[in-house]
Amino acid sequence: MVERSALVTGGTGFLGRHLLEQLIARGWQVTALHRATSDPGALRQLPVRPAEGDLLDPASLRRALPAGVDAVFHLAADTSMWSRHAARQTANNVEGTRNVVAASRAAGAGRLVHVSSWSVYGLEQGAIGEELAQQGGRSRVNYDRSKFQAEEAVRAGVAHGLDAVIVNPAHILGRYDRHGWARLIVAAHKRWLPGVPPGAGTFCHAPAVAQALIAAAEHGRSGENYLLSGADASFVEVFRVINQVSGSRVPLRPLPAWLLRWPARASGALAALTGREPDITPQGVAMVLARARVTSRKAEHELGYRPAKLETMVEDSYRWLKGEGLI
Repeated sequence: MVERSALVTGGTGFLGRHLLEQLIARGWQVTALHRATSDPGALRQLPVRPAEGDLLDPASLRRALPAGVDAVFHLAADTSMWSRHAARQTANNVEGTRNVVAASRAAGAGRLVHVSSWSVYGLEQGAIGEELAQQGGRSRVNYDRSKFQAEEAVRAGVAHGLDAVIVNPAHILGRYDRHGWARLIVAAHKRWLPGVPPGAGTFCHAPAVAQALIAAAEHGRSGENYLLSGADASFVEVFRVINQVSGSRVPLRPLPAWLLRWPARASGALAALTGREPDITPQGVAMVLARARVTSRKAEHELGYRPAKLETMVEDSYRWLKGEGLI
């Protein structure tokens, strides 16, 4: 069997770790890009080649990319929901993606798999499929706008001959997550919330997403978007599953939307004085209150994607958090 090579950006992140594990298990030779300020501890536990670099340093990307690499998996992104980080986020997500596109073309990469987000289609769409026009460029959430612009950078690369596929996961749950939706499990378990956020969303499982990324590299169609869905659930349903999995009595009473918006504004005002990013922000609340439902028929048909059950995702995340002493 011919050994395939890959470069992964964002390999120190939660989804990146799942992808690295699955690539290694399939016999890929993997280079993992990491920033000088990130903790490469997880990388040392895996048979990968660490490469220090930064998305905003094109020379470091060129050094990290092996010539003729079979696939570049671009997972690294700034997911901040604080408006004061908008300029930094736009630079990392948009200019950083342009640099990855340019470096991939220069190295003669076989394919670029770009990880985007369901939210580039807009927070107000309802049922979301690839056939819809993307509205994320007009979103009030800078993360959505920056990911929309990043996709535009990838499509510009495709127009100039780059072979690239874009994958758009819904809310991702699973082990290794400390800072994403796992915070909802921690908050529910520790009873930090008086009730349940009133929103709803589509949740997908990190191992299934990683598997879909590899499938996109192997037989996705160049220039195409692939949405990854999973379980459609209100946050009341999510908290009910957390209750079942953890055995804790978590709150199940829905909160009114204003009870999230008001503290978010107050936290933002305080953070402007302290300089520390708040736990809750108006943009984060907008994401939580969105009720979009993501469909993945295309990914299921063309990539063999198989969504997991909500109970599987929550249990995976909960047991890892507990094993790490985080709950």
